[in-house]
Amino acid sequence: MTTQPALTHLGAEGQANMVDVGEKAETQRTAIAEGAVIMQPQTLNLIREGNARKGDVLGTARIAGIMAAKRTHELIPLCHPLLLTKVTVDIEPDESLPGLRVTALARVTGKTGVEMEALTAASVACLTIYDMAKAVDRGMTISGVRLVEKTGGKSGDYKAEG
Repeated sequence: MTTQPALTHLGAEGQANMVDVGEKAETQRTAIAEGAVIMQPQTLNLIREGNARKGDVLGTARIAGIMAAKRTHELIPLCHPLLLTKVTVDIEPDESLPGLRVTALARVTGKTGVEMEALTAASVACLTIYDMAKAVDRGMTISGVRLVEKTGGKSGDYKAEG
């Protein structure tokens, strides 16, 4: 009989708690997350041409995602503050959506993973794109925010299918 893994952020009585990582080994840990903002083709063209009324949509979203990764512990209640060693946010137009695909990478050498930092970076970059282009396209949707890959740590590596 196999046992289901326990939720690590719950105590014996079901109360929320922060996981004790004090005894864990420091290893290099990397996480990659993605998301997409689906929009009207003319909105995508406006952003690509750099003609959005609020300014540089892609540059602003990239910076917002990086800043968000660094503040994840302030947004997600039980996350540990991490000394991130690298955060990148890449944003690519995708005509097939139509829209923008966001990929965020977070890296740390530490005792806990960076999945939440990568997911937060991707999410906030998508939200920033929406904010900067909503004046011309309130019907945009944010879709597919997920963990794509993680390496390092006790639980091993993970790679999403598809």
